Amino acid sequence: MIDAMINGLLALSGWEVFAALLGMAYVILAARESQWCWPMAFISTLIYTVLFWEGQLPMQALLNFYYMGMAVYGFVLWRRHQQNNDELVIHNWSFNANLLFIVSGTIISLLLAYYLDKNEASQRPYLDASITIFSVMNTWLMARKVLQNWFYWIIIDAASVVLYFQTGYYATVVLFSIYTVLAMIGFANWIKLYHKQPIPRTH
Repeated sequence: MIDAMINGLLALSGWEVFAALLGMAYVILAARESQWCWPMAFISTLIYTVLFWEGQLPMQALLNFYYMGMAVYGFVLWRRHQQNNDELVIHNWSFNANLLFIVSGTIISLLLAYYLDKNEASQRPYLDASITIFSVMNTWLMARKVLQNWFYWIIIDAASVVLYFQTGYYATVVLFSIYTVLAMIGFANWIKLYHKQPIPRTH
């Protein structure tokens, strides 16, 4: 297994490495509430969209294309609030809001997984579908500065490690292991920033 992971890392293309580094820069800058995290995300996902499309992974290409759009949305939203001196503050979701997020994401994931399984379109339909759906939903939480987005990224990234390990993408296992750690750091940092805000908000 270790040899396979090393060979996978050595087989990485220059563009894939560049996209991965930009992806890590995005997470680090997002943890610092920097609006410049979004341009990093846009370029990274643009590269991944092309790579996955050329590699005949249309679902992953579509997911990264969605990320590109959310990168534009996130940058415009964060910058607009900054220019208006009305900073978009980190806010904490209520139990009911989180429950609705989890339940709706789970239902949609199960429906998509059933479709993928029935059409034999995925090696791990349920894990693949869950990661895709919750990634799509959670990117919106990140753009809106919902505190719990980091907690969900920890779970999503850890689940991605399992998926890529089971499907033999050992180099990507390493990448998402790093993402999982960075998400933990981002969560801890946003908790500190949240408590420094004048009026903590819960929605």
